[in-house]
Amino acid sequence: MKLKSLLLRYYPPGIMLEYEKGGELKTKSIDLLELSPSTDVNTLVGEIQQAEPLITASRTKQVRLLVQRLQEKLRQHSDHNFYLFKVLRAHILPLTNVALNKAGSCFITGSYDRTCKVWDTASGEELHTLEGHKNVVYAIAFNNPYGKVHTLIGHCAEISSALFNWDCSLILTGSMDKTCMLWDATSGKYVATLTGHDDEILDSCFDYTGKLIATASADGTARVYNATTRKCVTKLEGHEGEISKISFNPQGNRLLTGSSDKTARIWDVQTGQCLQVLEGHTDEIFSCAFNYKGNIVITGSKDNSCRIWR
Repeated sequence: MKLKSLLLRYYPPGIMLEYEKGGELKTKSIDLLELSPSTDVNTLVGEIQQAEPLITASRTKQVRLLVQRLQEKLRQHSDHNFYLFKVLRAHILPLTNVALNKAGSCFITGSYDRTCKVWDTASGEELHTLEGHKNVVYAIAFNNPYGKVHTLIGHCAEISSALFNWDCSLILTGSMDKTCMLWDATSGKYVATLTGHDDEILDSCFDYTGKLIATASADGTARVYNATTRKCVTKLEGHEGEISKISFNPQGNRLLTGSSDKTARIWDVQTGQCLQVLEGHTDEIFSCAFNYKGNIVITGSKDNSCRIWR
């Protein structure tokens, strides 16, 4: 094995390794979930080198600098108080979504008016209007960095989710046509279709390494697919209503689902076993997420409340 490059991952804190094995380029992650501003950098780098043979002595300085950059990020804005900065009358019809680029210098909005707009964050100036959709724009995302514009044509019904994998090499789309599709982010070419659900796909996601894909459906089930073979490896059954949201924990061994049955559930990714049912909401759960350490869950519901679970 030969290490090709080291990449910084701010969320959750970690370092991504690109390496060559048998002529094939592969990736792995070093998770630094316990990193804090007070962590001793030299001690941590030594522990990383002991645990990971790809990190040789010649890479010590580079790894130290990456860890220090992560610490600097953790020190920023820990006690920040937010205030209203600008109000933008962005579209002629309601917005469906908003997403910032990595640097936070610009953001994109999607709307019922069938357009997307790119905005300068500091000035509020409209930079671009992206036109061409024939119906509502539900899902938007930046790649890193953003460049060419591709039109991805293949689904035969509305697209409910669209997102990049960790290195922005692939795009995953979920659709009301009961399928997910994978696309090459550089060329815009179709790669594969993930099938198996009996009803609309309402949400989809990659794990943080890009090796696994999870899908949530109106058929009341969730599925886990291998991103390389595109085969379903686990089926999650137990909800009594459609699943509107799904997300991996940072470690990639747990999945969180939110459902119209008023519950959220935590699952073992490998076995598909339901480990815990989070009950308490009085109406549908539309959104749910892990924190970056994976030890806190937040859920948002149609009952007008959010709940924090520790």
